[in-house]
Amino acid sequence: MDAAADAASAPILDRADGTAVPSVTVSATRRNASLQSVPVAVSVLNGDDLAQANRTSIDTIVQEVPSVTFRQQGGNKDSTIFVRGIGTISTSPGVEPTVSTVIDGVVYARPGQATLDLLDIEHIEILRGPQGTLFGKNASSGVLNVIGRKPSEQTSGFVDASWYKGNEKRVRAGLSGTIQPGVVTAAVTALYADYDGNVDNVHAGGGKVNGYDRKGVRARVDITPNKDLDVSLIADYLRSNASPSFTAYKSTSAPFSQAIAPVAATRDNRQINTDIPSDIRDTNKGLSAQVDWRNGGYTLTSITAVRDWDNAQYTSTSAIGNAAEAARITAAYPATRDIGTVDFRQVSQELRVASPKDQFLEYVVGAFYLHGKDRETYQRIVTTTALNSGRADYGVKNDSYSLFGESTLNLSPDWRAIAGARWTRDELSYDHVRTSTSTTAFPGVQPGVSNSGSTREDGYSGRLGLQYQLSRDVNAYATYSRGYKGPAYNVFFNMLGRDTLALKPETSDSFELGLKASAFDRRLTANVAVFNTKYANYQANFFDTVAGTVITRLINAGDVSTKGVELDINARPTRQLTLTASLAYTDTSIDNFNCPPAATASCNLNGRPLPFSPKWKSYTRANYALPLQNGLIVDFSADYTYQAKTQFDLFQSPDAIQGAYGVVNAGIALSSTPGGWRVALVGKNLANKSYATNLVTSTGYVTRAVPRDDERYFGITARKEF
Repeated sequence: MDAAADAASAPILDRADGTAVPSVTVSATRRNASLQSVPVAVSVLNGDDLAQANRTSIDTIVQEVPSVTFRQQGGNKDSTIFVRGIGTISTSPGVEPTVSTVIDGVVYARPGQATLDLLDIEHIEILRGPQGTLFGKNASSGVLNVIGRKPSEQTSGFVDASWYKGNEKRVRAGLSGTIQPGVVTAAVTALYADYDGNVDNVHAGGGKVNGYDRKGVRARVDITPNKDLDVSLIADYLRSNASPSFTAYKSTSAPFSQAIAPVAATRDNRQINTDIPSDIRDTNKGLSAQVDWRNGGYTLTSITAVRDWDNAQYTSTSAIGNAAEAARITAAYPATRDIGTVDFRQVSQELRVASPKDQFLEYVVGAFYLHGKDRETYQRIVTTTALNSGRADYGVKNDSYSLFGESTLNLSPDWRAIAGARWTRDELSYDHVRTSTSTTAFPGVQPGVSNSGSTREDGYSGRLGLQYQLSRDVNAYATYSRGYKGPAYNVFFNMLGRDTLALKPETSDSFELGLKASAFDRRLTANVAVFNTKYANYQANFFDTVAGTVITRLINAGDVSTKGVELDINARPTRQLTLTASLAYTDTSIDNFNCPPAATASCNLNGRPLPFSPKWKSYTRANYALPLQNGLIVDFSADYTYQAKTQFDLFQSPDAIQGAYGVVNAGIALSSTPGGWRVALVGKNLANKSYATNLVTSTGYVTRAVPRDDERYFGITARKEF
């Protein structure tokens, strides 16, 4: 949409009766533009709405975006985001994510850095499909673009608090305002949140698990020395302790059933019996500086950032995690204790120039550099008839250099052409040393080994497209995108000789058709996207056996594809009523699976679906705001998430299928705009539907990841602004 179209539509967007769907500004093209005008499939989530719905972390927001799923694993280090059915499952620091996470313009090199808490955000943009031109090599299936809240010029503050059944508590407080009029504004927000958990550890003194404890702060200072220069300084710190727990979902072994007693393996089991529950500790912190300098219509942007991530995981690979019980059946279920640490540092620098708007040729060109350094330790202690242990010390260094640019040619008032490309240079190296108390293998541990390696690759990504303005209210586009994800090493505790070779880069070719429209004086907006994407050298985990223990090993699995249709609808039939509906049909397929040498699992996977990719997923929400005569407003809201059956296992185990389910939530709120306060009652999972966010199969049993809203619960939230 050009400037003239923007100006013409402004009166509609600002309708006095408030019945138009609000205009949304996104940065999907590295320029601020209307959501309805950009030739990209984008989902936008409002930060305040997410907080009020108790969706305060990445794993919970996926309920509102049908094209996105989340793999819950032992800790955030091992968790993964999927877009359009594509994501990378690996614990190795030598592989990058398929979905890039960008927070306030800063690329997070590892996905575990960003799966903790949404501290103080304005909104989230989820860009669907390859975005390698403007957002980088680790965006071959999409981007999670988080936009933080800016300081206000008026001195203001807020306190919000919530309490939910299960003793889940959350308190935030913030202060914002002007330090030097017209020059310096600042804001600071602090957070405290904790949750006992929804899984009972029936072991003596076990208590509740599957909860968390978080403390954080975010500060931002915006400096405007003159009308042509903006400087934003952001600092954030978040500490988290968590006790994620998988429960016994199904037992196919009498010894296993005996070992977990009195717990019974059932589909809605929320109990464990362990004397060594999981304990995950995280500290995330960072500093960033963004400088925007405008001159002659051009804007030069510099983003400099440093980030630290420390992670410690205390977990168990034992099926029961209970030494006393395991001693009776050590041959089948030895007692184990795993202790792992992550020390990750990254430095990044981005420079880009945006040309003046309203020209025949508009463009964004830039350069990007990221240096990452990871050091990890992993120790496994195993008790069978004797106590043995193994320890691995390993690390990865990566340097990534990029040059990129994307242009829009305004061929006519209605036609635009899009062309962009990115060159990336990856330099990756690793070292790995494993020691062992035994010269022979014992359960889950191979003998000592030492190795190292390095690789470098040049990769290319880009985008071509056409955009046509059918009318002032209808915008259509067609694009081809080339995605690239860099080389990888499978660096992990039980690394073997077959893991010393670098994996080839993963590439994708994507075709997309989109239509964005509004009608009835913008009381209705509808966006639809049709896509078909093929991936070559897909990086995925393959089952293997190490010392009698089943593990997953990262390989170039072959060729896979995803195709489907996405629909987003927003409507304001009346000033009081707001309706939202999103639907995604995603058909993923393993087109050609490369069976590795010495495979221990069946490789007959061609034509089968990828894991974590339900064919159908939808989200609908309704909100009715009823003004009262005394000036107060009562808000009634309800939402429904539906997900078709989902296979969680690449190897298509029938025990790893979550059946179709739907979750209903509702709330009622009373608020006063002049008084600046809001109080709400919230009900989650009103139909009391138990489901899994992951199912993991092993010999003799199946375990499941238990989501927060695995059962019905209620809560109250309150907010006061001043």
